[in-house]
Amino acid sequence: MQAGRPTTQALDDGDRLLTSGEVAVLFRVDPKTVTRWAAAGRVGSIRTPGGHRRFRESEVRALLKGVGRK
Repeated sequence: MQAGRPTTQALDDGDRLLTSGEVAVLFRVDPKTVTRWAAAGRVGSIRTPGGHRRFRESEVRALLKGVGRK
């Protein structure tokens, strides 16, 4: 990774990709919890060529709005 390079990336459709750590901060959980959610299919993820997970910001924000609702 290059110094000064941001951790979020932009997709062609303008949606940003967030790391599990960034998602964890938004949900106030541990990053490992976010990884477990992705493995269980509770949140969609994209794999980088290096095998790391990235999460679409729009999907994460939509999930945040639905937190606490039944």
